[in-house]
Amino acid sequence: MTFPARGTAAGALRETVEQAGAQVFLRFGDEAITYAELDERSDRLATGLARLGYRRGDRIGLAALNQPEWLDVFFAAQKLGLAVVTLNVRYREAELCYMLNQSGARGLVCLARLPDFDFQALFASLGDRLPALSHHAFIGEASYAELAATPADPGLLAEAAAQLDPSDPAIVLYTSGTTGQPKGAVITNRSLLASARAQVEHFGLRASDVAIGTMPLNHVGGITCTVSTALLTASSVVLLPAFDPVGTLAAIDAHRATVFGGVPTMYLLMLSHPDFARYDVSSLRYAIAGGSNVEPELCERIAAGFPNARLANLYGLSESSGACVLSASSDDVAAVARSIGVVVDGFEGRVTGLDGAVLPAGEIGELQVRGECVAAGYWEMPEQSAETFLPGGWLATGDMALLEPDGHVVLKGRRKEMYIQGGYNVYPVEVENVLGAHPEVAMAAGIGVPDPVLGEVGRYYVVPAPGAHPTAGDLAAWCRERLADYKVPRELVFAEQLPLTPAGKVQKAALRETAARDNAERV
Repeated sequence: MTFPARGTAAGALRETVEQAGAQVFLRFGDEAITYAELDERSDRLATGLARLGYRRGDRIGLAALNQPEWLDVFFAAQKLGLAVVTLNVRYREAELCYMLNQSGARGLVCLARLPDFDFQALFASLGDRLPALSHHAFIGEASYAELAATPADPGLLAEAAAQLDPSDPAIVLYTSGTTGQPKGAVITNRSLLASARAQVEHFGLRASDVAIGTMPLNHVGGITCTVSTALLTASSVVLLPAFDPVGTLAAIDAHRATVFGGVPTMYLLMLSHPDFARYDVSSLRYAIAGGSNVEPELCERIAAGFPNARLANLYGLSESSGACVLSASSDDVAAVARSIGVVVDGFEGRVTGLDGAVLPAGEIGELQVRGECVAAGYWEMPEQSAETFLPGGWLATGDMALLEPDGHVVLKGRRKEMYIQGGYNVYPVEVENVLGAHPEVAMAAGIGVPDPVLGEVGRYYVVPAPGAHPTAGDLAAWCRERLADYKVPRELVFAEQLPLTPAGKVQKAALRETAARDNAERV
């Protein structure tokens, strides 16, 4: 099919409906939803939202699992020119309030509840803490059902479509920041489709492909690398509410899936499951790993476990709207273990020193990328945007890397202190701020340490307040009430003091040396 070179997400859906409306877009449990049916569902929602007063440029929060309603709301928002503030269902009060307030979200569509959490009760309790939020709709309740049942108004939708522009923000996606303040990356329609299109063309994805959608839709791994690539090829996505190894293997088997993308932890859990051999995974033609480096041993296991699949790395970040570096078609398993791949066609990459000078091949510096995939900055954060979104259209990734002479990119570590736990980015300072707010904590500092299952986990060194004796359980519970569960410290170490620089800053290099020494002694 013809790709919308400079279109919008709504335009891409319309083009696919015109050419392949009867093709199944989403499979979810026993449901099979075609492109035409999703178009109709999102038309009704868009009409309902418009009649509530939503207009182009407004923001709307969205918190749900990987389920059809998420995409109904997303495409409805795109048809009106709304930016979707993508929220993780693991977020709790402090995170939700900050992101909804900072984005100025006018409304919210949210799951009513999970088995262990009641979102409807939470938002009812927040009252005037969300002054800009004028509308709630809860999936599973009448508030959402009535909105979704609104008869579509073709004239209203045509009027809205005439105002859409590729530069319109499609998503405001919050990433944790080194200052403890999450930053909302503004992913435009243009940048979203540019990243998805580059991935489609690089891998040669096609209409007959069936992708497994386990990566969360609230992040680029789900909405760009999985759903939008399917949209541009009129292929199908099997949505799973969340990852679990047996459910994923069963879905690959039952639907003869051809594409699976996940973080290394997902592959490890599938391959290590005692029932792995019971499932037929021979249909898989792409096994794509993203989120963090794949260890050489795991690369070999993936290649052996999925023998008909091409193993490939995918490197991208929220600020690049999705993939910008992918394994080359000629990369074997050894190359995938060594390098994250090459900058995809249409985008550019370079490595720079601390002074901003471009470094030659083989020298380590910061990886920077440029192209239509680059987001439009951080929502209403000009200073932080200027640090990351550089003159000339370059995006500073914050990752240290070197470029090989043939263009392969080799990651060497993160310039900042972020660690990746089970595929989720965690910045220690955000957790340190929560720990430091505990009345029995004088000081806290965290680092990422290796973990055989999650890749990395957070280890936090805590200095108790004078006369206080907090327990690890107390502090974990304190964090659990205030942070998403993947940010809660897995390891807490109590110390009388922390190593400090003459300026009074914690010497995290010394903590890493201590952690490495402790791990060596355990081995």
